[in-house]
Amino acid sequence: MARLFGTDGVRGIAGSELSIELATKLGQAGAYVLTKEREHQATIIVGCDTRISGGMLASALMAGICSVGANAIFVGVMPTPAIAYLTRKHKVDAGVVISASHNPMEFNGIKFFNGEGYKLSDALEDEIEELIRNNMKEVILPIGSGVGKIDYRFELRDEYVKFMKKCVPVDLAGMKIVVDCAEGAAHYTSVKTIRELGAKLVTIHTNPDGTNINANCGSTHMDELKARVVYEKADIGIAFDGDADRMLAVDENGNLVDGDQVMAICGKYLKEQGTLKKDTVVVTVMSNLGFSLMGEREGIHVEKTKVGDRYVLENMREKGFNLGGEQSGHVIFLDDNTTGDGLLTALHLLDVMRGTGKKLSELAQVMEVLPQALVNAKVPNHKKENFMDYPEIAEAVAMVEAKFNGEGRVLIRPSGTEPLVRVMIEGKDQQVIDEEAHRLAELITKIML
Repeated sequence: MARLFGTDGVRGIAGSELSIELATKLGQAGAYVLTKEREHQATIIVGCDTRISGGMLASALMAGICSVGANAIFVGVMPTPAIAYLTRKHKVDAGVVISASHNPMEFNGIKFFNGEGYKLSDALEDEIEELIRNNMKEVILPIGSGVGKIDYRFELRDEYVKFMKKCVPVDLAGMKIVVDCAEGAAHYTSVKTIRELGAKLVTIHTNPDGTNINANCGSTHMDELKARVVYEKADIGIAFDGDADRMLAVDENGNLVDGDQVMAICGKYLKEQGTLKKDTVVVTVMSNLGFSLMGEREGIHVEKTKVGDRYVLENMREKGFNLGGEQSGHVIFLDDNTTGDGLLTALHLLDVMRGTGKKLSELAQVMEVLPQALVNAKVPNHKKENFMDYPEIAEAVAMVEAKFNGEGRVLIRPSGTEPLVRVMIEGKDQQVIDEEAHRLAELITKIML
């Protein structure tokens, strides 16, 4: 059986791969592992995004939590970073988010935070998995008054809004901002925060119905936002994903400003303010080569990790850095929150615009984005980790690398959340790298299916 936990919790199609039974077992095993050394009756905060399956899975998960004697607090629809914050603020034992982030609506996921608001270590995830595989052996389930209870605290979302305004108290009066909430968890908290900071706000995709999350909107589908920013003559467009832990921006001309550029803009500004710890930004190997060139020019050390915001965070905590993230828009401002936070990232970016008086298009020139092609190869989920075991694939990759002769790079990796192998190629000629990336992706699918 494959490992349950991917790079961002347990994910799958709700009702089949992520079944009610599995959600209940995750609630039981997660609550037991995360609270077994506590002498008090443990409490776990649970929230979800707007997917129709969220309530179903939350109910199953909380049944599991209560069955081992822990209490649950259900806060309803809430951004992932809000759960991390509330877990810390209310000094509960753990937090759980039910969300599949940017994935289509039929998917869902279950992600745990420890009592400090950090994602779990591999060792803790393995311990939870082991309990599930052993059918909760040796775990004695309480009865009577030993069973846990569920409290419903939907008003806690306003505590997160208040916290965001405290982290970055930027005055947005006079700014016109278009916000795309992806029909997801940001539809209340982000709109309320930005509006209360004084911006003139134009909102799109803020009417979730349970089935429209991420559907041709949000940070994975930027075309509508680009057009709307130009039409509205807005200063900036901001797009969140389904659980609002990432954001991407659009400048006043309708051009995309991705996570690398956001980190470059904010990193340079924080360094000038003297608040960028150790003058370092932590990124992954997927970050554009232009980011490293920006770092060299601006005197910013660029630390690189493998793909996944959890690995960025591990590096930041271990070495004492306070800014890091991914090209996809997961950005971590560790002085403020313990995980990627789309709203927090947006506020920091707006703060730079206000502090410098510059338009976003001008700020984005801090780094040149070199041509990059990213193509997904569909493969069976159980085979995706082993793509380089196929001689034909290894040989094809080596040939492409030799062709670039040091003037480009090839990076191939399995998706942490989907049955895909991602092919990324960087180089000087967009047409050439597009062709090579598609050729490699087609070969991988053909051989591995």
